[in-house]
Amino acid sequence: MKSSRIPGFYNKTIQERREILRNLNSFNEEEIIALDSNQSLPVELADKMIENVVGTYPLPLGLGLNFLINGKDYVIPMAIEEPSVVASASFMAKIIRDAGGFKTESTGRTMIGQIQVVGCADFQLAKETLLNHKEALIEACNISYPSIVKRGGGAKDMDIRILNETSESKYEQMLVLHMYIDTCDAMGANIINTMVESIAPTVEELANGKVYLRILSNYADRSVAKATCVIPPHLLVGDGYSGEEVRDGIVHAYEFAASDPYRAVTHNKGIMNGIDPVVIATGNDWRAVEAGAHAYAARSGVYTSMTTWFIDEVGNLVGELELPMSIGTVGGATRVHPMAKLSLEILGTESAEELAQIIVAVGLAQNLGALKALVTDGIQKGHMALHSRSVAVAAGATGEMIDMIAEQLVEEREIRVGRAKELVEQYTK
Repeated sequence: MKSSRIPGFYNKTIQERREILRNLNSFNEEEIIALDSNQSLPVELADKMIENVVGTYPLPLGLGLNFLINGKDYVIPMAIEEPSVVASASFMAKIIRDAGGFKTESTGRTMIGQIQVVGCADFQLAKETLLNHKEALIEACNISYPSIVKRGGGAKDMDIRILNETSESKYEQMLVLHMYIDTCDAMGANIINTMVESIAPTVEELANGKVYLRILSNYADRSVAKATCVIPPHLLVGDGYSGEEVRDGIVHAYEFAASDPYRAVTHNKGIMNGIDPVVIATGNDWRAVEAGAHAYAARSGVYTSMTTWFIDEVGNLVGELELPMSIGTVGGATRVHPMAKLSLEILGTESAEELAQIIVAVGLAQNLGALKALVTDGIQKGHMALHSRSVAVAAGATGEMIDMIAEQLVEEREIRVGRAKELVEQYTK
């Protein structure tokens, strides 16, 4: 049985790590070769994916370890350039693993297509007329994309909103039709856009108005995933702090983010440090996920923390993260990008719903790592120790010299390129 608990993985060479990965997933040589940056996305394929291609832009791909989610082990591919994120998420996943792992759930795969209608002579009458034709409009959507219906998905429901009806500006008055569409394991942008575009002329005629926009919404608040962890204080002990001190500090830090948008932005950016790398690695649209997540954080009318941290009745630290997840495991880049396909194989996910739950678990782990660091030794200690290697490389260090100089920079607590250049000169004399 595959386990995500791999002690000492960070100390191994790249080749040793790849061999472990090969054995975990029964990959063949061709699949492992795809991990080389010059093989992961051939420029010829890139040229077919976007316009005006001149090359590719690789990111480091690391593995998040120790993740136990709903009793199942996951090794999680993360594509990111920022030091300490993969290490932090993996370390926090180990703590949570020892506490029983993450518990996750989701609300399904319902996405939203919108049709904007303006210039209606009577907006209320237009709304009533459209609702009277609800079943016919749903059926018309499904006729336009029969393949998703065959897979059990398709348009399932519809509602209507009137925006700014009493405004004196004709540009502000509008009727908005929401079509609710089960996209199964696809992110569903093409499915949704095809459906709403197909019924736009009918909607225009029924509403006696003019249709302008007909497009998906990336605010997928009917496709929400949630992760929870419960951690006894003794698992938080470290660096001279008691578990209760760390627990209380994390709750105080959360309350700061929950109460102050200036803090919430940075707090939530740390959560997305864990989420975006998984979204990117699996070939999904991280901009859509980011936009939806931040909108969800402001759903009360005030921008606040995406996570919630509190102490339960027996003194455990409890963390929760709930976010909309407009992601997929089929279609788009997940189908054509070699690394996206390999990442999904590493994860072993069976559905987009499962992937969404994995993603929020990583976000929760990363948030715990940031908060724990902030309320103990500060964020810089671990981050800068890992960052020191990048500084050494930027200063011209190569080979074994990189680690030697990085260690000296950390020891001197002077992690800057200028000092690293001085050390490079000393070592090369």
